[in-house]
Amino acid sequence: MSFSNYLENEVLDHVTGKGAYTSPTNYVGLSSTTPNENGTGVTEPGAGAYARVTTSASDWNAASAGSIANANDLTFPTASADWVSGSNLTYVVVYDALTSGNMIYYGQLNTAKAVLNGDTAKIPAGSLTITLD
Repeated sequence: MSFSNYLENEVLDHVTGKGAYTSPTNYVGLSSTTPNENGTGVTEPGAGAYARVTTSASDWNAASAGSIANANDLTFPTASADWVSGSNLTYVVVYDALTSGNMIYYGQLNTAKAVLNGDTAKIPAGSLTITLD
């Protein structure tokens, strides 16, 4: 996963004493389009009971060797309609708010996936890894 420009600036300001950054709640979402570092280019499903998954500290393992991964399955609501008709979901996006907000990181899914009516999308424990290079 890659940091967004927003998060890069917040971290740099924080570590140089130019500003304080408070760790936000992470809200995990899905996109059918390629995000840009400036937070644009994201197309999340807009219907069918789609909602970002709210995470807390207990949903993440402790960071090690510059990486951190989800400790628990991240399970989205069961789709009550096709989420992106005719398209696959191709990216995971993480925001600091349940709706709108600032994108903080994003990354491409290993396997593009359509979420159809009745499906329950899930990111299994240990499969969402955020790495600092």
